[in-house]
Amino acid sequence: MSLSFSSSLLPSPLPHNKNTPKHKTHQQLQQSQNPLHTHKLLLRCAFTSAATALPSSSSPKKKHWKQGEFPGITDTSVPRRTAIKNIKKKLDRKNKAKAWVNTVAEALTDCVLKKQWLQALQMFEMLKEQPFYQPKEATYMKLLVLLGRCGQPQRAHQIFDEMIEEGIEPTSEFYTALLAAYCRNNLIEEGFSIINQMKTVPRCQPDVYTYSTLLKACVDASRFELIDILYQEMDERLISPNTVTQNIVLSGFGKVGMYDQMERVLSGMLESKTCKPDVWTMNIILSVFGNKGHVDLMERWYEKFRNFGIEPETRTFNILIGAYGKKRMYDNMSSVMEYMRKLQFPWTTSTYNNVIEAFADVGDAKNMEYTFDQMRAEDMKADTKTFCCLINGYANAGLFHKVISSVQLAAKFEIPENTSLYKAVISACAKADDLVEMERVFKQMKDKQCLPDSRTYSIMVEAYRKEGMNDKIYYLEQEKQKMIANGALSD
Repeated sequence: MSLSFSSSLLPSPLPHNKNTPKHKTHQQLQQSQNPLHTHKLLLRCAFTSAATALPSSSSPKKKHWKQGEFPGITDTSVPRRTAIKNIKKKLDRKNKAKAWVNTVAEALTDCVLKKQWLQALQMFEMLKEQPFYQPKEATYMKLLVLLGRCGQPQRAHQIFDEMIEEGIEPTSEFYTALLAAYCRNNLIEEGFSIINQMKTVPRCQPDVYTYSTLLKACVDASRFELIDILYQEMDERLISPNTVTQNIVLSGFGKVGMYDQMERVLSGMLESKTCKPDVWTMNIILSVFGNKGHVDLMERWYEKFRNFGIEPETRTFNILIGAYGKKRMYDNMSSVMEYMRKLQFPWTTSTYNNVIEAFADVGDAKNMEYTFDQMRAEDMKADTKTFCCLINGYANAGLFHKVISSVQLAAKFEIPENTSLYKAVISACAKADDLVEMERVFKQMKDKQCLPDSRTYSIMVEAYRKEGMNDKIYYLEQEKQKMIANGALSD
């Protein structure tokens, strides 16, 4: 289901363009609405003032849920299909036409796709017990990547060692995947150790992808003093940085506000013949300024990149929508969405997420729901960010019963229970002043092998501080420092 607009569309979605109309009336949108469209227009809510946000202080405080009632985390929650049940269903559906080993392999692939690392390892152990099992490079590569993404670098190293024991020769790609597992968890020293080990193996020499992975870890950890060292080492090994490498460094400088260094890298890309800026470069620069709230600079650079001959893509427009949404510039946000429709760029999950987030931040539950309903009407798949925004939005509006229903719906949609989702629920508990439930969710989070990040601890510390619970703060800080020492805390 799509939205139709009859008003004239613009050559540029940015408001400073002289051809861009600065205001659209609610009446114009109503006139352009498709009469067969039974849902309320998504963008009618873009012109609604943030003052329509539902205040959480309009009603006296009360207990929003009973002990053990919070869904998605208790034994009474909506049950989720386990890998074994999936195996049984597949066996029944195919009338046992495939061998057991193939079914286990399918279950393993399913766990990898759902980023269920613990279940994936269990399925892998079952697979190895089968008489027809043969070690495959592709399977080990999938597990290495999965464990790295799920914050399990030590287990990734165990899988790597096991692969070698089974007779599979390592390659630079396998080493790079292992290095990435450590780098994703800010274990830079281990990353350097692996790249040094690669140099001793003739067939596993580091390449531009290996160095790009390590460079990303350095910029993410603000270890900028290591960047020149890596560039020098690449030069000595006759490895030229590509556009991806430069984009990584460019993004790192931008995130910490090192605009002079960012401009230096960008100037080098413009002068280079081998690593010219691309649409990813454009998106990085727009994200940097958009996330910092520097909308004017974002718009200026948008025009510059267009003059360089770089055409925007869907992600580019989503970045603009997100930046305008954070600044509550709803007219500009809807103008970009309208422009996307004209150019036949599809509205994606990220497009809707950015609009939902804009209303969630101000607790505008009504318009947030309109957007989510429109998203579902267009058969757009919701993801973890969608439900995190819904949970945050309802919590900001003081509608804690709808926080519960959102978590239930997330379970129904089989949204992975990751750090972001648990963090949103913990934040909702804190806003509801239900510290008992907050602690229980936090415990369940760790029981599910889901690592908390720094923000998770900050939310809980602030909740305890409001109640003067200094002993709780002390133990929480001790736990946090222990996780940092073990390299298990992600930011």
